[in-house]
Amino acid sequence: MSKSSLFNGFKTLVAKHYGSNTGKMLIHTGVIGWILSSAAQVAAIVINDKIPKEQKMYLIPQEIADAAVNIVSFYAITQTFSSVAKRLVTSGKLLPKSVKDWMSVKGLLGKIGKSTSDIYKAGLSASAKKRLDVFKEGIDVIGTTAGSILSCNIVTPIVRNEIAANRQKTSIAKMNSGTNVVSNVNNVKPKREFIARPTLQTFTNSSSLKI
Repeated sequence: MSKSSLFNGFKTLVAKHYGSNTGKMLIHTGVIGWILSSAAQVAAIVINDKIPKEQKMYLIPQEIADAAVNIVSFYAITQTFSSVAKRLVTSGKLLPKSVKDWMSVKGLLGKIGKSTSDIYKAGLSASAKKRLDVFKEGIDVIGTTAGSILSCNIVTPIVRNEIAANRQKTSIAKMNSGTNVVSNVNNVKPKREFIARPTLQTFTNSSSLKI
């Protein structure tokens, strides 16, 4: 198979799944980006000879856990924003002015506006449906973008830092519990006799310094 046919097949596949759903494409490409970035981080730790094996045994699971938090939070938040944005349109709560005016003239506004409403079943014309599809896709992109910004810049860092802080507290507690036995053994120390610090008066009273 030639390179051109492979590329055309890839374009056809992308157009089939994402041609009318740009928000979905943004979510999936964002998740793929997170996966590749996390894989690169783990690979960098694995191939770094300057990091001891003991540290790698801790750092690699930590990076994988962070990656899971990043990916899950990103997907959950962006998908939620995307779904809410599209539902605002399909329920009729958020419409372009041209479609809303057309529905008002046709007396169809009473069929929409509720959470369970479906504007596509309200008797729209073909041209009105086309305008509505374009509008819904734009709202979907806006919602997905807002969700990704919220996830990447606010929610994900907070969740990841909280998990890392709890992990650090657990590790410190384990380290301290492991050193308690040694510290208890060394608690009994021999009594030391301290000699008073010499002063100038000490030397002036010394017989060896008299002429």
